[in-house]
Amino acid sequence: MAEPTPRRNEPRLRPAPLIFEPAEAAGDPEHFFDLESIEDPRALLSRATELTQAFRAAADRAVEFQAVAAAQLADPRRFDRLTAADIAERAEWTEDYAKRMVEFGRDLMRGNAEGRTSPDPV
Repeated sequence: MAEPTPRRNEPRLRPAPLIFEPAEAAGDPEHFFDLESIEDPRALLSRATELTQAFRAAADRAVEFQAVAAAQLADPRRFDRLTAADIAERAEWTEDYAKRMVEFGRDLMRGNAEGRTSPDPV
């Protein structure tokens, strides 16, 4: 089940920053944001929790941008408007999910998404 989307007027959580890893570290499958080098389990739990919250916040925000883009692409006032099926194909969603994301995006753009969560993928 998806986490609730923060309300537009609420301050967003400020989770730990996602620091980009150097290319040589990213190529090592055992390396993940330097977690493997933390020996103290308390520190490891703390940092891993910070990263989890940061990734969740980033994912929630990205879904909101997806929804707004879907709503803009489906806008009937656009001469190049896309159907829900077209949007679904581009985003690799089901058509039903695309319809729900378009509606969620419209709610976000109107400022009516308070307390609403993003649609669960099917």
